[in-house]
Amino acid sequence: MNVDVQTFKDTLAHWASGVTVVTTVANGHYIGITASSLTSVSLSPPQILICVARKLYTHAAIEESGVFAVNILSTEQLEWGMRFAGLIPEVEDRFAGIDWTTGTTGCPLLPGVLGWLDCRVRHAYEGGDHTIYVGEVLAASARDAGAPLLYFKRSWRQLAEPTLQPPV
Repeated sequence: MNVDVQTFKDTLAHWASGVTVVTTVANGHYIGITASSLTSVSLSPPQILICVARKLYTHAAIEESGVFAVNILSTEQLEWGMRFAGLIPEVEDRFAGIDWTTGTTGCPLLPGVLGWLDCRVRHAYEGGDHTIYVGEVLAASARDAGAPLLYFKRSWRQLAEPTLQPPV
């Protein structure tokens, strides 16, 4: 049984996810895209996975460089999420006006994010029209302040208080 693309997308829209900006560098060019496909794979060694559409320039850059960084956005960085998703067309240079640094791999790390993971590609697997990259985490950092930027039902969201308490 095949599921049509629209039904598949509509169903996955019900999956709430954090929002990240995946960055890389190739031939001296810094590239970034908004992504929500981030999963922890292993604690020892520390590994994560991301999924990148093969049609994107970011995909070609990761293939060439073998490195990427994941920047975990807070609600304060909604504009960055929109910018790196290409939703602000008048912004040609997505990194313009952002005081970013580079990590161990040379990939851009965005300031004030909830956390970042700087990775080297360990494995790449075909996943339909995407490539699944397993990254070995070479460096990471997190901050305690801030709330995560979320994406749910094709909308940007934030956590609501109070935190749910499990039944006793």
